[in-house]
Amino acid sequence: MKKTISLLLVLVLLLAIMFTGCAPKPAPAAAPEEAAAPAEAPKAKPIKVGFAYIGSAKDGGYTQAHDEGRLYLEEQLGDKVETLFKEGVPESSECEKVMNDMIDQGCTVIFANSFGHMDFVEKAAKAHPDVKFYHCSGYKDGPNFNNYFGAMEQARYLAGIVAGMRTQNNKLGYVAAYEIPEVVRGINAFTLGAQSVNPKISVKVNWTHTWYDPAKEKEAAKALLDAGCDVLAQHQDTTATPQAAEEKGVWAIGYDLDTRESAPKAYLTAPIWNWGKFYAAEVQRILDGKWKQENYYGDMKDGLVDLAPLTGNVAEGTQAAVDKARAAIIDGSLNVFAGPIKDQTGAVRIPEGSAMTFDEMMSVDWFVKGVEGKIK
Repeated sequence: MKKTISLLLVLVLLLAIMFTGCAPKPAPAAAPEEAAAPAEAPKAKPIKVGFAYIGSAKDGGYTQAHDEGRLYLEEQLGDKVETLFKEGVPESSECEKVMNDMIDQGCTVIFANSFGHMDFVEKAAKAHPDVKFYHCSGYKDGPNFNNYFGAMEQARYLAGIVAGMRTQNNKLGYVAAYEIPEVVRGINAFTLGAQSVNPKISVKVNWTHTWYDPAKEKEAAKALLDAGCDVLAQHQDTTATPQAAEEKGVWAIGYDLDTRESAPKAYLTAPIWNWGKFYAAEVQRILDGKWKQENYYGDMKDGLVDLAPLTGNVAEGTQAAVDKARAAIIDGSLNVFAGPIKDQTGAVRIPEGSAMTFDEMMSVDWFVKGVEGKIK
């Protein structure tokens, strides 16, 4: 009996071992899955902005001021913007071709910087309704086309104060490009500023009929110097006028940029442009989806125009006189075209108690009393 029980136990043990050995082994625990890295958002392509320049980006004047604004735009917006520019863009159908080429290269925003580019910007804007166009100094606009410029007459008035206090014979000279309102109102403002500190002042104008031609500008400047002018001002794109003044041993007011190094013995100051803030603000508005058709006319208060720091060549007391007038312009108590203002014939054009309207400034075609020159 005991032998039978023992055999049964052995059989049970054998069966237990067999079944245990055949049982499926537990699957190994799965390794915890690593959290999937978030997919990187695709990097937005930079907005491409083109600049059509009338002159050289290193002209020491008007176009260089615009190009410094372009560089400021790049600095402020970083990799959100890409710019390209074309120098020497003429005021002809070539301008439209240049802008079309820029659009073919991916530009969706274009700035053109010369008055004579206006009609071609208008045509390009009509042909490319998805592109934003800006034209400097003109008067036309459209659904995708803004005009921009600034109250340079304010800085011209201050420059006139500097010249009026520096002259020794009351004869100032002005090298001027074209007989258009932009240039005419600058000459008037300069003359009124000079007469505010010296009523005996006269301003002789010499037209060049070019924006950028150093040789022609210098020739015009020399003619004014030969006529006895002892302080020269300019509405031109280069530093030829101050250089002519320095060679003659007299004084000069520059334009567009602070270019004192071009004629250190003659240079007094210059009405200057600060285009960069405008360019950066406008492109940012486009990026933000807030663009609208809105023409811009900046002034001294918002920093678009200003007077460059005075040099040691100015007359004693000039800084105080400029500071006083500048503060009054900014706070609105001084309007440089407030009456009474007479024209060359002595007729009152702006009565006392009134001032030129914006439309009158944009279309002015007459000189104030004291200007020697003709408008065609």
